[in-house]
Amino acid sequence: MRLSQRLSHIEPFYVMECAKAAAELARGPVCDPCQGGRPMIFLNIGEPDFTAPPLVQEAAHRAIRDGTTQYTDATGLMPLRERISAWYQQRFALDIAPERIVITAGASAALQLACLALIDPGDEVLLPDPSYPCNRHFVAAADGVAVLVPTTAGDRFQLNASAVEQAWNSQTRGVLLASPSNPTGTSIDPVEMGRIVDAVRQRSGFTIVDEIYLGLSYDERYGDSALRHGVGHEDDVISVNSFSKYFNMTGWRLGWLVAPQSLVPSIEKLAQNLFICPSAVAQHAALACFEPESLAEYERRRQAFRTRRDYLVPALNALGLTVPVEPDGAFFAWADCSAHTAHQPGGSWDFTFDLMRRAQVALTPGRDFGRHAPQRYVRLSYASSMEHLQQAMDRLQRVL
Repeated sequence: MRLSQRLSHIEPFYVMECAKAAAELARGPVCDPCQGGRPMIFLNIGEPDFTAPPLVQEAAHRAIRDGTTQYTDATGLMPLRERISAWYQQRFALDIAPERIVITAGASAALQLACLALIDPGDEVLLPDPSYPCNRHFVAAADGVAVLVPTTAGDRFQLNASAVEQAWNSQTRGVLLASPSNPTGTSIDPVEMGRIVDAVRQRSGFTIVDEIYLGLSYDERYGDSALRHGVGHEDDVISVNSFSKYFNMTGWRLGWLVAPQSLVPSIEKLAQNLFICPSAVAQHAALACFEPESLAEYERRRQAFRTRRDYLVPALNALGLTVPVEPDGAFFAWADCSAHTAHQPGGSWDFTFDLMRRAQVALTPGRDFGRHAPQRYVRLSYASSMEHLQQAMDRLQRVL
């Protein structure tokens, strides 16, 4: 059976390949207490250890019990779109019309819909290096070309307007940013975000911003939505968000897209054909995310993530796993492991597998996230409990 050419532009998802290797090792004797082993500590996957709060779970049970499980509109339940609109007003003082909000089958579906609506074959899209690997693969799946632009710690591992202007050419169609970012946990300064949006606008391009970690910001300087920079310009900034991270609904596969009003009919047409609609049960459950009791719980959890960050980053620095830029959001630390890999030709790849075997701690090597010195870096997730983080640092200290 002949496979499509686009598959050659989509690499394996090494994060998940490493996760499978860690899980397999966790089932073996080295992690079996009966054979003198100890359980694997997983700091490799970006999934909150918190689950959906009680009101959300109750709403899901109620939807199933009452049979409100049929198809919804392709753009999602209007009451949910209205609650998201109210959340933007409450949290960011942004007036986002519900009609601009499209509920999607996770942020992945939102990114796919945006890319399919805006990218033609051969169009180039600029992304920072490092960045989340699937974002460039959404571009490739639309037959576009993802152009990774190297970034530095001095730029918080994010693009700036000058880099965008220098990388832009006749084939460039737009930028796909993430703020806060996976894998670095860093955000784009709002002033710089405005400059980027202006630079792209002057070139008649599009700006898509992955904001799935926006709720998990720990610094007021960075905790604003890029949508603010579209106001007064036909709301031309496109934001992707999700119920997975801040709202702790990873397996529910529910997200949303905020688009210019003129783009919504095209997004809806694609959504009708590709997805029919997002999960009805997940949508009815998500309505409860915006109840005061749920929002208060999410804020308590955000503070717990911040406490974990404040413990983890100094601990890593003390171990020679230097974090060049303190993460201001999400739940990731991007650590330089080169001080420990001088004799490992595979750099961070070999290093992480070595730690799985010797310390029973699973990290993620930098290979997935870009082309610019990925062998120097590992990503750690502090979405695990404080107890697990402390145990992991103790193990790493003993081994390193």
